[in-house]
Amino acid sequence: MTPKDPSARQPLEPAAADAVRAYAARTRADADRLAGVLEDIATNGLPSVDDCTPWEELREAHLSRLTAQRPAVA
Repeated sequence: MTPKDPSARQPLEPAAADAVRAYAARTRADADRLAGVLEDIATNGLPSVDDCTPWEELREAHLSRLTAQRPAVA
């Protein structure tokens, strides 16, 4: 998705460019982590049910993290 004319690009402010790079690094790390899990499953098969966390617990933990990130509304 690059423009046909590279000179038509608008440069980002340094802080914005740093934020985009940081987001790219986090996204790349998440993708690498997911790829590692998928490779492990492909090599060793699915883990036993006893070794897994129920999705309800994962959901509640995620909702708790989201709640902690948002300020309370009066």
